[in-house]
Amino acid sequence: MSVGLLAVVDDILSAAMKASAKTAGVVIDDAAVTPQYVHGLTPARELPVVGKIALGSIVNKFVIIIPIALMLTAWAPQVLPFLLIIGGTYLCFEGAEKVLEWFGFGHGHEEQEARDEKKLVLGAVRTDLILSTEIMLISLASLDKGMGMGMTLAVLSVIALLMTGVVYGAVALLVKLDDIGLKMAKNNEKRVRHTGTRIVRSMPAVFRTISIIGTVAMLWVGGHLVLANLGEVGWHLPADMLHAVADFLAPLGAVVVWFGDTLVSAIAGLAVGLLVVGIVLLIAKIFGKKPSFNEGGANPAAVTH
Repeated sequence: MSVGLLAVVDDILSAAMKASAKTAGVVIDDAAVTPQYVHGLTPARELPVVGKIALGSIVNKFVIIIPIALMLTAWAPQVLPFLLIIGGTYLCFEGAEKVLEWFGFGHGHEEQEARDEKKLVLGAVRTDLILSTEIMLISLASLDKGMGMGMTLAVLSVIALLMTGVVYGAVALLVKLDDIGLKMAKNNEKRVRHTGTRIVRSMPAVFRTISIIGTVAMLWVGGHLVLANLGEVGWHLPADMLHAVADFLAPLGAVVVWFGDTLVSAIAGLAVGLLVVGIVLLIAKIFGKKPSFNEGGANPAAVTH
């Protein structure tokens, strides 16, 4: 019996690792997006907030995404593309709003909201919901179609825990690198002190870069979700455009194809996001409201740590 149990565990882990490999791009995007939400907090609150976001990610995966994905896959698979389009549009909206902030089109009260932990965590968990949905759906699509419901649930659970650990472990390390550098700078060993000083001095630039990458990732992932899934619901032109770019660049190699796909998706994501921002502002103007889009994250172009 123990041998049989070990065989089942091995099958689950093997399937989980195989499916997880196809989500690497989204996992990197998730890890790049999240750190910007921690800026504006005191060092003592960084890890607790990352922990809250990670807990929210676990809830997203186990309470919302996995049950709904399994039910829809079994009974209404045609609904999934629409949900991904909605999620992609939200990412485009968030990314476009942050790009507007780079050019001075802010919405006020940034410093106060940057320290509003509840709003910060809520915004980060909402973004995680979309990215985690893509991770889990890609994983689900990669599994053997003949796999039973119990095995599928077990594999998705392993992937959910693994991806959450990887993403938020990386985020925790990134946000505490400056503290690590500061401790190294106080070391008695000269070489260690110099390395620590370099780490501390480089962190503002590192976090600005990560924040910008996170914003671009929102536009890229959101744009790709919208373009690819519009084809799934009947409008094939956007998806055909992506395929045409890939075919045109194919002779130049896989890396160039990836950059081309990313660029087209990001541009499309920015266009969709700006359109949504315009609609939101128009509706707010009609009703005499002034919307505040900031979810507690810092302006990527102005981040310091």
